[in-house]
Amino acid sequence: MNARLAAVKILQHVIEQGKNLPDAINKVHSDNPPLSQAISYGVIRHYQRLDFYLNQLVNKPLRKKDNDISLLIMIGLYQLAEMRIPDHAAVSETVKICKALKKDWARNLVNGVLRQFQRQQQQLNQNSEHNLEAHYSHPLWLLKKIQTACPDNWQTILQANNQLPPMTLRVNTLKTTRDRYQQQLEQAGIKSHANVHAPEALMLETPCDVSSLPDFHKGYCSVQDAAAQLAAHLLNTKPDEEVLDACAAPGGKTAHILEQQPKLKRLVALDIESHRLENITDNLQRLSLTAEILCGDATKPGDWWDGQHFDRILLDAPCSATGVIRRHPDIKLLRRAEDIDLLLKTQQQILDQLWPLLKPGGMLIYATCSILPQENTQQIENFLARQSDALHKDIDAAWGYVTSAGRQILPGEDGMDGFFYAMLYKQA
Repeated sequence: MNARLAAVKILQHVIEQGKNLPDAINKVHSDNPPLSQAISYGVIRHYQRLDFYLNQLVNKPLRKKDNDISLLIMIGLYQLAEMRIPDHAAVSETVKICKALKKDWARNLVNGVLRQFQRQQQQLNQNSEHNLEAHYSHPLWLLKKIQTACPDNWQTILQANNQLPPMTLRVNTLKTTRDRYQQQLEQAGIKSHANVHAPEALMLETPCDVSSLPDFHKGYCSVQDAAAQLAAHLLNTKPDEEVLDACAAPGGKTAHILEQQPKLKRLVALDIESHRLENITDNLQRLSLTAEILCGDATKPGDWWDGQHFDRILLDAPCSATGVIRRHPDIKLLRRAEDIDLLLKTQQQILDQLWPLLKPGGMLIYATCSILPQENTQQIENFLARQSDALHKDIDAAWGYVTSAGRQILPGEDGMDGFFYAMLYKQA
């Protein structure tokens, strides 16, 4: 399938059917996945600005049944505004897709709008600066949330959300060292640099297919953001301990825990979605690691818990994912303001239900990839008020900034995603 046609189909799955981008890309079989993927991610990442351009350039909005043409125009606008494709090729190749969509009547419209954009791009950019949604390419409700959460640096966060994220590797220290693997990468022509906060993290100068990574199939490394790699170190497991990794899929943190401490007595990887358990299994098999994988609801441990208490619990809680928008730009279209209250309730339920599973003297690490205080600091403060035997301990680290309960990383800090961590001990 033509890459631009594939991009139209992918965007329809996301915008009209609410599918996330990776699922939409997997559903649309393209003969040219790199280009269709780059266009799809780009249009979603800059959707609000491209939509602003479109509305400025057409005399009247297109009919709902012609939404595919609206998306096609946005694809053309994205190529002209952001990609290195020659303008003439971007326009002509985009116009050709009208025929594949069986809408030859739209050829003149698409061509005319794109040509007009070329002439008026500078003025349109200036106009967009007076429209917050268009200027920052964020829906207004989310933009306001981030403004309230981070009043001193909300603009930096919004700009970071629109950047391409780095590809970061986690070196498997059971098989090699970070320095040795970095040398392997160098020999393969892949340049990288070490992350200052995560001891196993290498950030690639240019993303590549995992098949290009030396010994990837042998489990020498995994793809995982440096901020997410901090979880296993905070957990600080010891030999013969029993550990629960709640909400574990796709299994990156599960694997890292085992790489850090291969002599655990038991590691239970729990997730509510059965189809995502396959990802955990696949990741562990590639890395030659084993864990007890369970399908279960973390809010209902009575359905799956065997009564054996845990020394350590990692709760990577379901959240708004406002810290990883640069990696998952479809969050800006798929998330709704009303979702936050539901997430807060779920987080509270999981914390309250998992706490009894922790041994006295044990530790629970609460983690989210959110930057909203309601899901992070406030959630932990409320939990501490409910649980008399819960003790919060400050995280002493050089990353992020300290809050009244936990530590927050903002998107883009030292190349990392936005993450929150809190360390909770159960008093003996």
